[in-house]
Amino acid sequence: MMTHTTSVLHRRVGAAAFLLVLLALLTGCDNEQARFPDRDNFTATVNDYLAQRGHVCLAKYAWPITVAAGSHEPDAQQMPVLEKLGLVTGKDVATAGQAREYALTDAGRKYYLQVPVVIRTTTQTVTHPADFCAATLSLDRLVGWDPPQTRDGRTATSLLFTYRIAPDAWASTPEVQQAFPLLARAIQREGTMQVRLGVHLTRRGWVADELDMH
Repeated sequence: MMTHTTSVLHRRVGAAAFLLVLLALLTGCDNEQARFPDRDNFTATVNDYLAQRGHVCLAKYAWPITVAAGSHEPDAQQMPVLEKLGLVTGKDVATAGQAREYALTDAGRKYYLQVPVVIRTTTQTVTHPADFCAATLSLDRLVGWDPPQTRDGRTATSLLFTYRIAPDAWASTPEVQQAFPLLARAIQREGTMQVRLGVHLTRRGWVADELDMH
């Protein structure tokens, strides 16, 4: 004969099991909703991506940076500007010839973010562990998206959006924008430049690939 205590216990276990099933169903519904290719989901995907990876960086991956005397490379113009702002410090060094070596100062290291940067070419993919960054992006407007396509079991599409940009104070100076024309272009085209972002579908919803600002 079932005792009163056993009966109560069974009812509690049954109720707990029911709640777990209900929670799983609700979670499944939430995930299913997040998988729809609609404006709300794609807006959330862009916002999530930019919150983590929306940095505008200057392709200064490894430090110190050495500039040969008489060089016409971009570093020859850019490093003195950063030195004047106190973000780097330079010293003369003797290598194969005269050169100047630039290292980040304590102030400059605040902008050297340990966020991997993936560079893809037609022949190889290179990942840099960090970069020197000058501004952050946020979403202005989701312009639209391509119809999702499924290939080899992977569903993907690409989104178009415009952005807002928040340069660090030093990056807004005319000297910096003259030395870094791509940064200046990104600032000048705030709200108008359309950026393409690849996304793919996962069990939890849409996830961004890599940002393409070209």
